[in-house]
Amino acid sequence: MQEQISTKRGKNKPAPGEEKEMSFLEHLEELRWHLIRALVAIVLVMIVAFINIEWLFDKIIIAPMSYDFPLHRILCYLREINCEGSIPMTMQAIKPYEQFVNSIVIAAVVGFVVAFPYVAWEIWRFIKPGLRTPERRAVRGNVFVLSFLFFTGVSFSYFVVLPLALQFLASWSISDKIVNDWRFGNVVGMVTQVALAGGILFEMPVIAYYLSKIGLLTPQFMKSYRRHAVVVLLILSAILTPPDPGTMILIFMPLMLLYEISIVISRRVNKRRERELAS
Repeated sequence: MQEQISTKRGKNKPAPGEEKEMSFLEHLEELRWHLIRALVAIVLVMIVAFINIEWLFDKIIIAPMSYDFPLHRILCYLREINCEGSIPMTMQAIKPYEQFVNSIVIAAVVGFVVAFPYVAWEIWRFIKPGLRTPERRAVRGNVFVLSFLFFTGVSFSYFVVLPLALQFLASWSISDKIVNDWRFGNVVGMVTQVALAGGILFEMPVIAYYLSKIGLLTPQFMKSYRRHAVVVLLILSAILTPPDPGTMILIFMPLMLLYEISIVISRRVNKRRERELAS
């Protein structure tokens, strides 16, 4: 009798270390709750950011336009730019709801950036049960790597690319009769777009790792299409930056370095994958 009970339990209950098999709908339900928790984290940070929106706008959004910004100070010390006076630009809101809508945009972007590690962790928690033990060991620490690359990309775009781009655009003038009076929403859009794009593009090595893991990417493919990759990365750099060759090259260089690192990662993953298939 006891053996029959234990046998019945064995059919319904997974063994230690094994995950319970779920149907497609159960997987969707599980994914929904992971996404809800991630969204709640973003919203909570977003609320805090919206409460402090004035400080965020003065100290974060338009800070790269000030000569007190770290990169501007360095360039002033090296006498690469003239730091007398202020950057020649002003901003205006031409629609009644423009300031309010863009305040929400700023808060949402800050919420996503700050909560990114938790969002990545929730996604990992959803993927993890579907992996075997060796696969889990191989991607251990991936949440840290994802977060590190994302914050590195955001920091590089914010502290290096943005101040140079804004300085270039504000100082460019074809006539003394034209004043740089920018729309408030366009400035917010540029700052948030460049910062987020930098964070996403810096995830290139992680994307290369997973595509190589499932056999969709090889180092030979990446090497043979290196020249095409250079063109694509130059186009992306031109889209993310103003029409300034110096700023474009500045963002292109780390992207190209990440591409080369991705080739190395793809080579290692494919060698490991070939050994596993051969054994």
